[in-house]
Amino acid sequence: MSAVLWPVTGRIVAALNAANGTGEHESAMRLMKVTEEAGEAAAAYIGTTGQNPRKGTTHTRADVADELCDVIIAAAVALHAFTPAAPAVLDAKLHAVARRLNADTPERTT
Repeated sequence: MSAVLWPVTGRIVAALNAANGTGEHESAMRLMKVTEEAGEAAAAYIGTTGQNPRKGTTHTRADVADELCDVIIAAAVALHAFTPAAPAVLDAKLHAVARRLNADTPERTT
């Protein structure tokens, strides 16, 4: 995980809190922002395929990667609205996923 993720998202959260407050509506808006950003990532991918004949190929894989980064940042910001320990919650989740991956890996016999 990037060393700057949590300090930068913390600054974003502080700025949003100062501008918009911290109520349930604001939490919902931050959650919806994740969906908005995911939609932009999907649109960028569609743009790489030229699926829309009217528009043609409008995006690159780098554009998709950039939009996916926006999804990650938006999710990290939103996570702060649902727990005071966002970094620890994500860390625990990553470890749980890693344990599942290890448990789901069949043992090799040679």
